[in-house]
Amino acid sequence: MKMLLDVTHPGKGDRNIVELGLVESVEIDGNDVCVTLAFPKHRDPLAEYIIGSARAAIYRHWPEAGKVEVKTIVKEEAAKKQTGLNLTMEEVNNVRHIIGIASGKGGVGKSTVAVNLAVALARLGYKVGLADADVYGPSIPLMTATEGALPEAIKDGDREVIMPIEKYGVKWMSIGYFSQPGQALIWRGPMACNALKQMILQVRWGALDFLLIDMPPGTGDIHISLVQDIPMEGAVIVTTPQAVALADVEKGVDMFRNKNVARKIFGLVENMSWFTPAELPDNKYYIFGKDGGVKMAENYGIPLLGQIPLVQSIRENGDEGEPAALSSRPDGIAFIELAENLVKAVNMP
Repeated sequence: MKMLLDVTHPGKGDRNIVELGLVESVEIDGNDVCVTLAFPKHRDPLAEYIIGSARAAIYRHWPEAGKVEVKTIVKEEAAKKQTGLNLTMEEVNNVRHIIGIASGKGGVGKSTVAVNLAVALARLGYKVGLADADVYGPSIPLMTATEGALPEAIKDGDREVIMPIEKYGVKWMSIGYFSQPGQALIWRGPMACNALKQMILQVRWGALDFLLIDMPPGTGDIHISLVQDIPMEGAVIVTTPQAVALADVEKGVDMFRNKNVARKIFGLVENMSWFTPAELPDNKYYIFGKDGGVKMAENYGIPLLGQIPLVQSIRENGDEGEPAALSSRPDGIAFIELAENLVKAVNMP
């Protein structure tokens, strides 16, 4: 039990799960640990976060631990396992377009594009939400200066829903709002998938024109499961201009065109297209090659939605939590043009 005393429930005033009576049992067999958590009859919206935190706490306090299993049961039915998330599509029924922002690999600025695209769409007058689905490296709180914000969980009949954080005209949701700074969550694929689905399907989004999902980088089972379980209309793929990025774009395109996924690709965004120094705003230096994204889009028969310049202000604004899309600089204008092109791609008025 002592290993779990620092696992807190963010929705319960940061009280630990032992104090809250959520720990039903802890069984130790050699170096293997099996923890059973007992949740109330209704599904706790932070269940997957707490499960991951419990696993992390055990490994942190007992590095020699072998297999660590965390089970859940319904508190009123202690002998019966909780086998499903009991999630519905109710909270996204009033969302017109759910669009994934994806990349074949990390490091291409996918989250930067996602945040600024959301803000740009809001500046154009659309109702927008963004779900940060990168459970291993959530960056939305930092990039929007909403670190420390704690979304409220409210009761709605026999369900609990999470209220998103609102800023810059956008509704934001991220697992980063519930984790401690620097905390590494230890999640296997199914656990991560469940957490992602909760971060989308258990959030009170309300009526939206666009719900953007900042997907984890790469391709794999988590991505396919997420796309199959979320009514995602299609995706935007982010890349950089280098020729070596072609293989990563191909992986992303193939995933969404796979017969088991079959989602529309609205287009490609070429990030870091050229470097423009602040003191020479009219100059363009093609550090990573010229028009690589143009050629990639042509190769795969998808539109090029935008080219985003590499300017220092994008990085600085991201670190300060003030998205570049709020500005009237060339980088801000590029994101507005990207938003306009996406609107055209989904045939919105």
